[in-house]
This record gives sequence, C-alpha cells and structure tokens, in this order.
Amino acid sequence: MKVDFSEICVAIAHDQLSLMGGIAGSEKVLLALRKLFSDAPVYTTLYNSEKIPDFFSQWDIRPSFIQKLPGAKTHYQMYLPLMPTAVEQLNFDGYDLVISSHHSVIKGIITPPETLHICYCHSPMRYAWDLYHLYLKNDVKQWQKPLVPWLMNYLRTWDRVSADRVDEFIANSHHVARRIKKYYRREAKVIYPPVDIRRFISTNTSEDFYLMVGRIVAYKRHDLAIEAFNKNGRNLIIIGDGPERSRLESPAKKNIKFLGRQSDDMIVDYMQRCRGFIFPGEEDFGIAPVEAMACGKPVIAYKKGGAIETVVEGVTGIFFVEATADSLNEAILALERVTWSSEQIATHTTLFSQERFSREIIDFLEIQLNRHQKRITEYF
Repeated sequence: MKVDFSEICVAIAHDQLSLMGGIAGSEKVLLALRKLFSDAPVYTTLYNSEKIPDFFSQWDIRPSFIQKLPGAKTHYQMYLPLMPTAVEQLNFDGYDLVISSHHSVIKGIITPPETLHICYCHSPMRYAWDLYHLYLKNDVKQWQKPLVPWLMNYLRTWDRVSADRVDEFIANSHHVARRIKKYYRREAKVIYPPVDIRRFISTNTSEDFYLMVGRIVAYKRHDLAIEAFNKNGRNLIIIGDGPERSRLESPAKKNIKFLGRQSDDMIVDYMQRCRGFIFPGEEDFGIAPVEAMACGKPVIAYKKGGAIETVVEGVTGIFFVEATADSLNEAILALERVTWSSEQIATHTTLFSQERFSREIIDFLEIQLNRHQKRITEYF
C-alpha cells in the first residue's frame, strides 16, 4: 500500500554536526534524507554552527545536553563516555518514523513502541570494533592508554545491546552489511549512498598530478600514499583536513602538497584535472572515488571494503592488493599503461545516483511502514 509521507511525522537523527574535516559521506546521506523529508527535525549529539555550511542553520536542529558542556563543540571526542547517555535522553515521542544516520552512537536512541526506527548504518562503531587496535595505536594519548580498553569494553557492550532498539537496518554497502551481521547479529538491506553525479562533467584531459580527497585520519591511510609518492616522485595533491595532517606533512616531500579544506567547486576542478584518484584505505563505501569516476577519472584503490563494490578492475580503475607503498606504486604504473575511457568510467557512476538512492529509500520505507503498522494493529 502506498504511504502518504505528508501524513506521517518524521524525525532524523545524526551522530554529530561539527564537520571538522569537511562534509563526508554520512553528511551527504543526511542532506539527501533531509531533502526527502524537508520538515523533519534533526536530532544530534551536538553541532558546531561555526564549522557547518550556512544552510544548516535553517534546519530545526536539536542537540543533546553534550552541546552545553565546556569545549564540546571543538573537542567532542573527550565526551565519548557520555554519548550513550546523551542519545538516550533525546525524546522521540509523537513520531511515526525516525531515521538514524549512524556511524557512532546515534542508533542507540530510544523510540516508543508505535514509532518505526530505521537505521541507515554507515558503519558499526569503527574505533570500538574492527579498528580498535589502530585507534589505540594512533589516536590515543599515552596517559589515556590504560583507560581506553575499559571504556571500549563498555561501549562495545552498549553498542551491541542498543542495536536491538533498531527495527530495521540499511547498510551503505555489502561490506558494512557483513559487519552489521558480525557485530550486531542483524540483517541489513543494502542501499548505496547518494552521489550527486549531475554536478560532475567527465573530461578526457588530465594534468600531471594524482589526487586524494577526504578527512585526514589514520584509517584512510594517507601515510601509505605519502610513502609511495615519496618513492615514486610523482605529484600528489591532498585535499582535506584532520588530526593526522600535522604528523604527515613533515615526512612528505615537495612533490606532495596539502591544500586543506576546499570548496566543493574547487574539489570538482581538481578531480576533473587529475591523472587518477588515490584511495588507499579500507573504507565502508567511499563517495569521493565515485565522484572522481563521475569526472571520468580512474581510481587506484586498496582491494578491500566498499571500493570492491564501486571500482571495476580495468574499466574504472586499478586495485592494489597489499597495504604497502610498493604495491600501490605497482598499481600506479599499471594505471599509466592503460588508455582509459572517461565516458565509460562516468557512465558507471549512474549506479550510485541521488535519484536511485531516493527511489530505493522510499520503496524500503513504504514496505517497513506497512509491516510496522500491521504489527502495531496486532499487538497494541
């Protein structure tokens, strides 16, 4: 049965809005959801109005009590132990549908029995599960190391239990769906995130540089790219910011340039002019390489995670199979031996369009709302 979404009360929940490294994939999903449900308030742990685009200020954003704590807007990580309690205090009484956009704690919200809670999961909590040891090694100060294992034990327990509060999961890739099954013991519908491919124009021309775009954090493996380009001497442009930037700039040679955060138009310009896009980390999905492909540019990606679902070997890019600088450099040489069809690369990205995302989300929500209404009628 068709659902009239104008007749139901919808809320959206998102982990946090501070965008310290620029708009990432999770925020692009949030933008797409807000476009579908333009009247929906957005609940979040906190938001920093100084770090987000102006149009966010026009939304009805409802932060948790974390918002009022000292230093939370710029150092929200220090309040991680309080985040589970914070999301549980958010009140969703009166809503028919709540959609959570989750990569940390927000799926742990508590909704009434009559409310359908759909979680669009970008990732189970990375730093508590599969990236825990990497997080402990690179992101934790020495004095924190004795405390973090106890905190993570608590977060893992809470994260697993709170997964049962979600009525249905959507995963942004089959890679994430497998991790949801592993850590939460739940099945998930796969709906790829939206990419605004209409704002990209593919080009056959390229200049003498490679490109990386994204938050500069440990798991994205900028360090691996820097080691590789230090060896091969080719030009690498890195766009983005993050906690790893200051540490990585020092060993980078002059052929590697850090441009920090840039406007969307500037990012598109660099994507259209680059020789290829470097994607060396194991990601849950990865919107940036799809955007580069929409510009007709081949991608060099580590053969794990979401990249396996977006990059077609020899058609839209090249994989490297070992997380080493030498393996990455071999892939770069392989890319340079191929004559790439920018048109063919760009055409592939229609599989990840915003229109496809909106259609699949609405279809899934209609099915689940009808099922939920039937359960409510039977049990209540």
